[in-house]
Amino acid sequence: MFIWFMIFFYIVMPSSWHLTVFAGDDASVINIKIMQTTDMHGNILDYKYQSAEKTVDFGLVRTASLIKKIREEYENTLLFDTGDILEGNALGEYAYRSRFFNLGRVHPVIKAMNYLNYDGATVGNHEFNYGLNFLMQSLQGAAFPFVNANIYIDDHNTNPIDDINLLPPYIIQDKEWTDESGVKQKLKIGIIGFVTPIVAEWDKEYFRDKLIVKNISETARHYVPLMKEEGADIIVALAHVGMDADKGLQEKEGNSVSDLSQVSGIDAILYGHTHSVYPSRPGLNLVNTSRPAIVQAGYWGNHLGIIDLKLVNKNGKWKVEKSTSSIQTIYRTIKNKKIPVTGRDTELEKLMMKDHLNVKKFSEIK
Repeated sequence: MFIWFMIFFYIVMPSSWHLTVFAGDDASVINIKIMQTTDMHGNILDYKYQSAEKTVDFGLVRTASLIKKIREEYENTLLFDTGDILEGNALGEYAYRSRFFNLGRVHPVIKAMNYLNYDGATVGNHEFNYGLNFLMQSLQGAAFPFVNANIYIDDHNTNPIDDINLLPPYIIQDKEWTDESGVKQKLKIGIIGFVTPIVAEWDKEYFRDKLIVKNISETARHYVPLMKEEGADIIVALAHVGMDADKGLQEKEGNSVSDLSQVSGIDAILYGHTHSVYPSRPGLNLVNTSRPAIVQAGYWGNHLGIIDLKLVNKNGKWKVEKSTSSIQTIYRTIKNKKIPVTGRDTELEKLMMKDHLNVKKFSEIK
């Protein structure tokens, strides 16, 4: 009966009539896949410089294959890193001691990240181990933005209004992505960065009378509304801090991922610093019933963090309807033996080979 009624309705209704379609009935839906690396510590290749041997345990050269595969399968993707990239192995030390940027060259780690077309990154505490000048010169070679909202230049006054950030506190990127109906949609993605305040204690010589570090959550509460005012449809936080605050930190409240997740307006938190994975194992998908989604991708490129966001546009505004956190590993363990689950990115391997050979020579001289 209903079918005949609808046929009659469409045949006899005047051409001047129209049907009202509610936003909830045809709302645009976009699925986004956000990828994360963290705590690489110079480990671009799957190589142990101390023992001079190949490994399947780590290496961005293997993570890169996972990244490329996801980009082939999904159209709407983002790729970020959450810090501790410049220091930690022989490659990092070689780059520091050779002062390559004086010759107009790009830091080897930054070069690898440029190759992979990162959308953004933040700095970790170990970025400051070689001093502020080395850090800033290294970042100049990046073809992608570095953001940090809670490190400020010490102006030696008590007025917070005129404080100046060391790096851009956030950026808003314009993206054109395809929705489930195949229609191109324009979105604004807000990206903000943070680092654990304990960095000021661990690298006192570079921070004292030069830089100050503010509370992470308080800083987020200041900037997130500004990002919304500038039109950010979703906000991604890149946080180099643990789920819990560092044990040696005097002011623990507000300086953890747990606290940051309580800040209204953040849709996803990618974090690093503690060299662990969250969710706790590959294959475990955490469906988030309340925002934000959270992920941590281990260290040295041994895992790739992934956050899936389902965005729905209702009444002209994009909202996260569903989010899922997961990780992918570059190896699996069978009978106490690590078996690679992904191959090397041979193009990245070739790109890094000259630096790799120089590092081996440098290590032998040492």
